[in-house]
Amino acid sequence: MSAMIIVMLTGCSGLSTKQKNAATGAAIGGVAGAVLTGGSSFGTVGGAAIGGVIGHGVDSAGKRK
Repeated sequence: MSAMIIVMLTGCSGLSTKQKNAATGAAIGGVAGAVLTGGSSFGTVGGAAIGGVIGHGVDSAGKRK
């Protein structure tokens, strides 16, 4: 189990900040979509898509200041 976690964490080391934010947003959005829709695949995919878009935009919004 711990080896799998290490592999997953090191797999993201080459990503840009914007890509990491998008991946994090998609993961959080997918979980939230699944919870809010009672495990519906449509809700999970929709939440992941929306979360990914929001996560991708977080880096852009921070640089405008």
